[in-house]
Amino acid sequence: MPSTSRPLRRLGFLTIGLFDAADPARGHESTLELVELGERLGFDSAWVRQRHLQYGVSSPVAVLAAASQRTRRIELGTAVIPLGWENPLRLAEDLATVDVLSGGRLNPGVSVGPPMHYEQVKDALYPDTADAEDFGHERVRRLLDLVRGKPATDFSGVRDFEVFSDVVQPHSPGLGRRMWYGAGSLGSAHWAGEHGMNLLTSSVVKAEGAEGADGPPDFAAIQLSHIRRFRAHHPDGEAARVSQGLVVIPTDSATPRQRSRYEEYAARRLPRTASPQGPARLLFAPDLVGSSAEIAERLHAHAAFREVDEVAFALPFTFEHEDYVQILTDMATRLGPALGWRPAAGDGAGG
Repeated sequence: MPSTSRPLRRLGFLTIGLFDAADPARGHESTLELVELGERLGFDSAWVRQRHLQYGVSSPVAVLAAASQRTRRIELGTAVIPLGWENPLRLAEDLATVDVLSGGRLNPGVSVGPPMHYEQVKDALYPDTADAEDFGHERVRRLLDLVRGKPATDFSGVRDFEVFSDVVQPHSPGLGRRMWYGAGSLGSAHWAGEHGMNLLTSSVVKAEGAEGADGPPDFAAIQLSHIRRFRAHHPDGEAARVSQGLVVIPTDSATPRQRSRYEEYAARRLPRTASPQGPARLLFAPDLVGSSAEIAERLHAHAAFREVDEVAFALPFTFEHEDYVQILTDMATRLGPALGWRPAAGDGAGG
């Protein structure tokens, strides 16, 4: 088995936080329990997705605020907050508040673009400004400036008995270097690098350019080009942080029934990986299902994985809580070590 050029240094996981509309509290509690389990297993980070008007986490900042009070070490991230739904000033305040509450463990990941199904939600979201809203990179720049302490107003001082600040409060000085951008294109990777963000890559990229002469575009090669473009334009160069987020399902301790369901899940999703999908030409990576040894071998052969030393493996959307417990346990006790990772100090894997 070939060795990776960058030994795996940080192991994380990502969950959508699915819940039943009839019992949303149980689903949210399950998400918090998985974060607590991740800390006991020695994971370096736990990340939540954001879903609006669906049955997944709609308020990751609130969920991670709760998680911050039930954990002490594990880093907490969002992958990602779509900024088209957010006011950058208000979001900056929320992020800084949770970062302070967590002791500096928050890793906010964001993305840009119009909200999903914008024509159907714009009247509820922006009833007076729907046609004037800017959903491009400028929205991220505004958030970065506010998080990093640039003035939000030209007024500060005392008025009557109240004291006012011209920068977002609370201000968390380290948060600005822990801002992540979810990029799936060369242009976004370039922009994120120039603006000193960290880069989140996932199991989806844009298949930019023509079809390859020998078949469909190569996912790993496209993702690798994004990572290299990002680092080429980042002030930290080769040291700039990149995290990869493929869907990974180790089966070492799974029951035969679980293995069968996992394989069926991946098989249903496999056809979309054969060619770019839709007008945006989105290319999906296959889900990785198998023993930790098998998955490690496939990852070592993945050109983009060989360029990173951080991962936030994505959990499948629709599994049961006990499935996630098995998958996370195998990730921490078998797959991580097979990739050269060691649990965080003070947390015995398997605890």
